[in-house]
Amino acid sequence: MRKMGGKTMKVAAFEGIVENGRIRLPDTVRLPEKAKVYVVLPGAEAPPAFYVGSPRLAHPERAADFVKEVTEDA
Repeated sequence: MRKMGGKTMKVAAFEGIVENGRIRLPDTVRLPEKAKVYVVLPGAEAPPAFYVGSPRLAHPERAADFVKEVTEDA
């Protein structure tokens, strides 16, 4: 058992392997549907977080080409 924020959480550990991008546990392991699980990879580093930056013009001097013109329908 593990204590988290004053609450007690039951913990069980299982060994499995990754095949075709999916985690495969031994056939004897049965987990309830929608169970929350945590995956720990021994000796592995977490991949860097994906970053999407704000768009930038490759040629800022051409910004005038992208001026928006607003027109109203009659």
